[in-house]
Amino acid sequence: MTDQSVVIIGLPASGKTTFLAALWHLVTEREFPTSLSFGDLRSGDITYLNEIAALWRDAKKQDRTAVGGSRIVSMNLMNAQQLPLRVTFPDLPGEAYLRMWEDRDCEQEVADVMNADGVLLFVHADTINAPQWVIDEVALSRHLNVEMPKGQEVEWHARLAPTQVQLVDLLQLLRAAPLDMGPRKLAIMFSAWDKAEDEELSPQEFLTQKLPLLAQYLTCNADDWLWQVYGISAQGGDYDNTDIGARPSDDAERLRNLDSPSLRIKLVKSNLENSNDITEPLAWLME
Repeated sequence: MTDQSVVIIGLPASGKTTFLAALWHLVTEREFPTSLSFGDLRSGDITYLNEIAALWRDAKKQDRTAVGGSRIVSMNLMNAQQLPLRVTFPDLPGEAYLRMWEDRDCEQEVADVMNADGVLLFVHADTINAPQWVIDEVALSRHLNVEMPKGQEVEWHARLAPTQVQLVDLLQLLRAAPLDMGPRKLAIMFSAWDKAEDEELSPQEFLTQKLPLLAQYLTCNADDWLWQVYGISAQGGDYDNTDIGARPSDDAERLRNLDSPSLRIKLVKSNLENSNDITEPLAWLME
């Protein structure tokens, strides 16, 4: 069996664990043909994968990966040539990557699992923090006839930086010692794509319009990334919040009534072709 590893990175709440849950459901249920298919259960602890997949099928939000609660997740799969391969994913909390940006620090256990040739970068399409321009804020205050307060300075913090700045820096850190492995493949995954579909943009166009700095960094080939962009809807809508007292989601009930949970899954490529096969980015990373 060939062992391959893919590192899944992204800021907090970017959809990493939801993707793993949907992926495990898709390959084990085998309701649709996929680029990578289920192999066997000969080794490995799949308890965690079964737990997150059960929550996913019940249309309930995943418990966020706890800070310091990293896991190494492995799946035994088969590629298109029916050759067995074992794919290993480090499921790290988004705070680990946020710390790399904010504190310029990387824990050893994080560094140990970053040595993968393929990188899945998750970006939540509906929570992108765009740059704020002073001239726009002034124009808005004048339009609303609201006087801007004077002398009230807001202390800058790294966490306030736009999403695209944090993501570009994170990718640059992967091309610097001690994390550098040379040129790698990168699949950018815009999660919650169902929230962005109304804009009628392809994933490539969405990247260019919403994250122009990241698009320019990749297009200029500054760090030799071989990259592709995808939109992914691994839920298909809003799931029930598991917090005590939270109200059920109408969207979640609709999704539970679908003939097959796999119908919630949608992958959109830059040519706007779409399918249910979210193993395709993984297959491309491991070619």
